[in-house]
Amino acid sequence: MTEEETTPTMAPGLLQAYAPEEAEEKPDPRRRRRNQDDPIAALRKWEPRTRLGAAVMAGKIVTYEAALASGLPIREVQIVDALIPNLEDQVISVNMVQRMTDSGRRPRFNVMACVGNRDGYVGLGMAKAKDASAAIRKAIVAAKLNLIPVQRGNGSWESSPGPGNTVPFKVNGRAASTRVTLMPAAKGKGLVIGETGKRVLELAGIEDVLSRTKGQTRTTINYAAATFNALKGVNATRVTQGQREKLYIHTGRKL
Repeated sequence: MTEEETTPTMAPGLLQAYAPEEAEEKPDPRRRRRNQDDPIAALRKWEPRTRLGAAVMAGKIVTYEAALASGLPIREVQIVDALIPNLEDQVISVNMVQRMTDSGRRPRFNVMACVGNRDGYVGLGMAKAKDASAAIRKAIVAAKLNLIPVQRGNGSWESSPGPGNTVPFKVNGRAASTRVTLMPAAKGKGLVIGETGKRVLELAGIEDVLSRTKGQTRTTINYAAATFNALKGVNATRVTQGQREKLYIHTGRKL
C-alpha cells in the first residue's frame, strides 16, 4: 500500500456525513429533537465561509492538529465537528436570571457547557438565551470554538517510567475568587478533585490527578473555569525537549 493510499483525503466528520446511509429505520418521535441538533447531519448542509473552513472541506486539512498549525482562526463550529467528530458534551450549570422592565420580569438563562473527546481535547463555554434549550445549544457551540489541546504526562514520583494520563507538573488555575491547583498523581489514583472539576478533567482525558482548592468552590461556574484555566496553564508553561522526554509529555490525542 502506497503512502498516498494511507493518507486520508477527507476529515473524519465529513467521512461520516457523506458515508452511504444504512437502511432507514422508522422515525422515533422521541428522537426528533436530538436529530435536529445532530452535528453530523449539519455537516451535510455546511457551506464554508472562512479560509480554514474551505481548506477542511477541500481535504487540505484533515486533522485538528493541522488546523491549529495553520494559524487561521477557528470561527465555524462545523470545522471542529469535521475534524473531531462525536465530541461529548455536558452541561455544567444552568442559572435563571431575571430582569425587571416596564412590561414585567423577563427571565433569561445562563448556561455553562463543557465538551471533550476524553483523549486530550477539552473546551468550556458560556451562553445566554431566553430559552433554556437555546442557551444550551449556544453554550455547546461556544465550548467547541474554545477547544484546546491538553498536555498529559507522567510527572508523579510514585509512578514507574512510562506514559501517563495525568498532568506533567504542578499547575495553578484561577477564576474570580476560586483557585485550583492540579498536581501529578500515580497511575490508579483517580481524580482526587470535586465533582465539577472531575467532569472537566474526564472530558479532557485525564485519569489521575491530585488537587487543592481555595476560595468559593461552591460556585460551580468559577470552579469549572478555574480547572479549565489550570489546563490552559499547562500549555503555557515552557518545557524543554529533555523535560518532555523525561516526563513523557504528549499534547492532544494519542496518535
